[in-house]
Amino acid sequence: MRFLILLSLVAVSHRACAAISAKEWHHTTIHGHPIYYAVLGHGSPRLLLHGGGESGEQSFARQIAAFARHHLVVVPDQMGQGRTPDVKGALTYTGMTEDTAALLEHLKLSHVDVVGFSDGGILALMLAAYHPELVRRLVVSGVNITPNGMNADDLQDLGATQSQNPRTIDEKLARLWYTSPTTSELSVAILTTIKQPVLVISGDRDAIRLEHTLKIFHALPDAELCVLPDTDHGTFAERPEWLNPIIATFLNSRQRAIDVEDGDLGGDP
Repeated sequence: MRFLILLSLVAVSHRACAAISAKEWHHTTIHGHPIYYAVLGHGSPRLLLHGGGESGEQSFARQIAAFARHHLVVVPDQMGQGRTPDVKGALTYTGMTEDTAALLEHLKLSHVDVVGFSDGGILALMLAAYHPELVRRLVVSGVNITPNGMNADDLQDLGATQSQNPRTIDEKLARLWYTSPTTSELSVAILTTIKQPVLVISGDRDAIRLEHTLKIFHALPDAELCVLPDTDHGTFAERPEWLNPIIATFLNSRQRAIDVEDGDLGGDP
């Protein structure tokens, strides 16, 4: 299964560079179950949402230290992934989105910049759509709004992994990817309600079809597109030397536009 092998390789490459110390990890109870999260740095808040089956420190191993130099960086691990233990029941994008929103409220954070990879990008879009007061700007990579957004061969391979009664986190993730996001979670119509600026990123050899990425880009009212050459699904791991400055440029330029509208020309994004 090429898609699952790809995600495994991405996770291994990230794990080799994981850089969050034990003292920076915390946990709290959200919706009756524990959620683990790291907090680093100081400044305007930046929320990093990891890819499926990974930890936040794996997905963003090459971004965390750079972002934390000028920002308060929050890195949660979603249910059953990273340090956060699994619970009974299905894994859903809606559930993870609501957990994330509750965590931000617990931390008394709003108007945060959200950077999401793969599953984390889906959560970022849903967070902006359903909790717009929590989100200022978004950067998403490798995102689909329906399972059919994946390459046909990968989706077929994923279908062969389906369990009749998913219990392990791997089985739950396989079911999640094969059946979600649902049309009630994300759709072109829902994307049109997202007013925040969005940077949409894809590798030119991504697991998500480029046509699908373009569909997302065109549906968003205020979006910019970045397609990285000779790059697969693991954009943050493969191309930090490109992406880190691209993200900084996007957020800085958008901050200047906000400041001009507000009459404030100072401050770091």
